[in-house]
Amino acid sequence: MRTDSDTWDIKTSVGSTALFVAASRALEAQKPSPLAVDEYAEVFCRAAGGMWADVLDGKPTELPLTTTEFGKYFVNYQGARTKYFDTYFEAAASAGVRQIVILAAGLDSRAYRLQWPDETVVFELDQPQVLDFKREVLARHGATPSAERREIAVDLRENWPQALRDNGFDPSKPSAWIAEGLLIYLPATAQAQLFSGIDGLAASGSHVAVEDTLPLDAEAYAAKREESLYETADGNNFFTLTYNEQHAPADQWFADRGWQAAATPLNGYMSSVGRSVPEAGSDAGVMSGKISLVSAIKG
Repeated sequence: MRTDSDTWDIKTSVGSTALFVAASRALEAQKPSPLAVDEYAEVFCRAAGGMWADVLDGKPTELPLTTTEFGKYFVNYQGARTKYFDTYFEAAASAGVRQIVILAAGLDSRAYRLQWPDETVVFELDQPQVLDFKREVLARHGATPSAERREIAVDLRENWPQALRDNGFDPSKPSAWIAEGLLIYLPATAQAQLFSGIDGLAASGSHVAVEDTLPLDAEAYAAKREESLYETADGNNFFTLTYNEQHAPADQWFADRGWQAAATPLNGYMSSVGRSVPEAGSDAGVMSGKISLVSAIKG
């Protein structure tokens, strides 16, 4: 169960979900025509070992990524989501943005695998043990970032804007922000603080991209917290790690503050990139139908 001041490493609680996403990205990369190739996702999974490596080799594991319809959908979903946000960052860089902020960076490897223009700085914010794991694994692998990378070990429920400024972020210059797979792990009050923090630090010409999720029906949410299908690698249930809350629709919140915002329903985006959409009444369909990919530019 979550608490207001809980912490985690890469294999426990919220941290373990980063490995779940990495495994999905690695499986997507194995497809004949992947939507996105994250060559470091496999590196992270093999460093974690155990089931995280076995699933990539087709061995039986407790992970449902290759054995259930929900798991197969999740891999497709991660491929599509990765492609969307990769494209978003490429557009922001082309527009001249040189400050990149990855909130709850987890095992995001964009500082290494995307081709950033000269003078780009990538700020990665996350729990210290998560950042330690990523740095150590990539160093052993001999990976070199394609931009200046600055780690900021901070909890996003705390004063992360000050931590960002303390590490050289310049609010007078445009920036590009990402909140991918983040909001569901924050209560509504923290979501409000996150949005306000972004808006307060973003100069004109800044970009933001958010994965936005509508809350589930309270009864359905309670039921999913008991289902074994959603058990995580450390014995938690995925839904006990999340908050079934939404502060405000992200596109509406940013539009009300002068940003040009657009929301793309996940199902529509998956169809547009050639991935099947789960049946509406299925577990995957219920969840997929509540997700939108939002991007905005500050005027």
